[in-house]
Amino acid sequence: MNHPSTGLIGPLMISIEGLSPTLEEQELIARSCVGGVILFSRNYADKAQLRDLVASLRAMNPAILIAVDQEGGRVQRFREGFLSLPALSRLGALYAADQKAGLAAAEACGWAMAVEQVDVGIDFSFAPVLDVYNAASRVIADRAFAADPEVLSALALRYVAGMNAAGMAATGKHFPGHGTVAADSHVELPIDTRPLDALLAHDLKPFEALASSLGGVMPAHVIYSAVDPHCAGFSRFWLQDILRKRFGFDGVIFSDDLTMDAAHSAGSVEVRADLALEAGCDMVLVCNDGEAARRVADHIDARADSGVPPSASRLPRMAAQFARHDADYASSSRWHEAQDIIASLPT
Repeated sequence: MNHPSTGLIGPLMISIEGLSPTLEEQELIARSCVGGVILFSRNYADKAQLRDLVASLRAMNPAILIAVDQEGGRVQRFREGFLSLPALSRLGALYAADQKAGLAAAEACGWAMAVEQVDVGIDFSFAPVLDVYNAASRVIADRAFAADPEVLSALALRYVAGMNAAGMAATGKHFPGHGTVAADSHVELPIDTRPLDALLAHDLKPFEALASSLGGVMPAHVIYSAVDPHCAGFSRFWLQDILRKRFGFDGVIFSDDLTMDAAHSAGSVEVRADLALEAGCDMVLVCNDGEAARRVADHIDARADSGVPPSASRLPRMAAQFARHDADYASSSRWHEAQDIIASLPT
């Protein structure tokens, strides 16, 4: 069996405040509309505590998906006791010097990241970043593989292959591309004024190249004003016409966190959730705000249709393939090779 549950997975992903959920958080997690929990650094003390936390979450809601942002570099939620992962740009630097070595390192890093997470019961990391590298970006920059979309795509494909080999589905972010805009959507609303043709020729290339390899995609809280007046995550044009129809993507679409400042311009958190789901998101993230998460849960329950939503058939694909996981990975030659590769990466 690939996952501890065969039940339907709800469309809301939330976070918790501490090392274990409060009684109020437990009640929320047990609700059928809640299908996921994303973990942060504040939820981690050591591996034993993390395993216990994961087990407790599954006891509350057997259908739950458990996620994390474990990219490496600046964005690595679990550090002590885990491999120190490189920023993806370091893989691009190696590729520039030695293409074969760069591709091998990308696969090794994807596998190492994923195997450690699956080992503690995490279903998936929101990775890899498919945004193009641009030093001016305040939020992406070295989180990206490379500035050249073709190089980025080649490295990302191998990184995803490594994740898949460890039993983890990959999630590409931030569609259709957050790397070129300088603004940080966590604290402001970025606007990209380029026309669609320019985006298709550059930022969108990695998403198109990986559309059949990804389990999930996360859109950006960015407005591409020459294309659509809505943020990409609230846009049927971006999610349906481009991602689903033009690129043929049939996996899960996750909203980015609806509490980020860039999303606030759309209205209340309930309105944001509606806009994301109606545009085509299968799961919406409401993080770091327990009251907002409860409001969205109440709103989803109040609007629940009698039929099964399309996301019900897609979301289980994000569950980790635990049966493929090697519990003795740390003694394997592949693990030692991955450690050596990561240690030798250019700084």
